[in-house]
Amino acid sequence: MSVFFAARFAVSAASPAAFPPDDRPEIAVVGRSNVGKSSAINALANRKRLAIASKTPGRTRTINFFELGSAARVVDLPGYGYAAIPHAVRARWDKLISAYFSGRRSLVAVVLLMDARRPLTEQDRRMLAWLRPFGARLLVLLSKSDRLSRAAAGAAQLAVRRALAEELGDAEVIAFSATHSTGVAQARRLLEQWLGESVKEKGLRESAPAARNKRPPAKGKATGGEAP
Repeated sequence: MSVFFAARFAVSAASPAAFPPDDRPEIAVVGRSNVGKSSAINALANRKRLAIASKTPGRTRTINFFELGSAARVVDLPGYGYAAIPHAVRARWDKLISAYFSGRRSLVAVVLLMDARRPLTEQDRRMLAWLRPFGARLLVLLSKSDRLSRAAAGAAQLAVRRALAEELGDAEVIAFSATHSTGVAQARRLLEQWLGESVKEKGLRESAPAARNKRPPAKGKATGGEAP
């Protein structure tokens, strides 16, 4: 069974102090306001109302954490690009989002949703540039692809993949529709693969110091003394 099917809401954080412990792999979900982030999370979890979308764009003002059992988390960040948000509110969001990305060592991947009909907007490109230094894997979901013909959706996917290859060098792009389940299973499998790989990499990092410590103490020094 998919780890996403064990998803449950954990906490809404309005400040870094409310973030849960940084103790397991996390997948962050970002995108413009009203691009379908909540619908994507619900589709991945095979649930209808796990993540609840606001009827008014720009109303989500917290970072919402969802537990995937005890194995990982999905993190839903406030949408960007909604012009009607007051400057002071936008500044608080920017500070909150920046605190999340700069402080979470457990971040494994970022899922960036773009509208398949209007991908790579100026705001999307700014987000891509802002995410680049963090080094997390990137999955772009072209949401609402059901509103395009199959040929147009495929062309959009190819165009975005080529653009990201030039700008980032490595990113996955999937045509996605929560309504028609297009790309849902593919995205779920890829994210599960990345989570699994992150757990293996963490295990290797944690075992490396233990392996080095197995060497015998230097001749003439008691066990537990200062390292040479």
